Amino acid sequence: MPRSEDGEPSRRPTMADVAARAGVSRQTVSLVLGDKPGPNPHTREHVLRAAEDLGFHADTAARLLRRARSRQLGVLFTMEHSLDPLIIEGLYTAAGELDYSIVLSAILPTRGVRRAVDELLGLRCEAIILLGLSIESPAHLTSIARQLPVVEIGQHTDGAGVDSVRTADEEGARIAVDHLVELGHRRIVHVDGGHLPGAADRRRGYRDRMHEHGLGPHVEVLPGDYTEESGVRAAAELLSRTDGPTAVFAANDSCAEGLLHTLTRADVHVPRDMSVVGYDDTRAAGMSYMDLTTVRQDAAAMAEFAVQACAERLDEQRGSAKDVVLTPTLTVRGSTGPPGDAAPRAAAPGNATA
Repeated sequence: MPRSEDGEPSRRPTMADVAARAGVSRQTVSLVLGDKPGPNPHTREHVLRAAEDLGFHADTAARLLRRARSRQLGVLFTMEHSLDPLIIEGLYTAAGELDYSIVLSAILPTRGVRRAVDELLGLRCEAIILLGLSIESPAHLTSIARQLPVVEIGQHTDGAGVDSVRTADEEGARIAVDHLVELGHRRIVHVDGGHLPGAADRRRGYRDRMHEHGLGPHVEVLPGDYTEESGVRAAAELLSRTDGPTAVFAANDSCAEGLLHTLTRADVHVPRDMSVVGYDDTRAAGMSYMDLTTVRQDAAAMAEFAVQACAERLDEQRGSAKDVVLTPTLTVRGSTGPPGDAAPRAAAPGNATA
């Protein structure tokens, strides 16, 4: 227990203490600390300063116990996908606008989906959002959905009663191939995402579009995943060949980053010697050291739809499942250009085309 300067146990400051210090009512303090409308900016600043001076911290657990509803949305994520930070940021924003809060729970090699879900249920989460997970079993997902709303982001496993929001990944792969073909590439390799969410659709979109362009003999899929390491391995394989491809469509931006680093260290010029396209359009993709052409997924829109789906289930009692599919776009930067062409690149960094 904290001690005061004279050695006596110190009492934690309460909301009443903050109200007395600021010279306002407890209700006003509650509105300010809960970021609710009502108090004017001057009062808000005055109350927040009083709370800071007293070292007051709201007892969130106690507040939740007093409420009939927790209004908490649990989010399961793996920390393995480059788009996750952008989606999580969007979830906090979207949840706050609807007076919900977010509780995060990471999936690790030593911490499976079942354990993470049980923890979120124990924290009184009213819905579960699954962020780009390889679900252990659709049956388990369905059993969770019988207890509370479940929303998948980045995939659609078709579990009974489960909502989903995702990007049209097959179409995303098609626009990546179209871009490279329009630049003059024919020998285009795809480093895929294995069994990870969206990977099968991206692989299928790549294959189909290559055949539609009459490039069936050049179709090649290298095994990979959504990590930089998979890009490093793919680059090493391509560098070992005497007649490799002129372009690579990577599983995601992290995979593309591994490709770029390895190719650059081997003195392979990107895009003159080899063009690289990623997938996601993460913040890193726009940095000067990557300057990556990539298929953009709208992380903010995915987050907004996921939170809205939870709210519709909880607040409006919607019963039917919903699958929202968003349209991807291509962000053209400096990692793609005509094969063997040292001329200025086709688009300046950061330019986006639909």
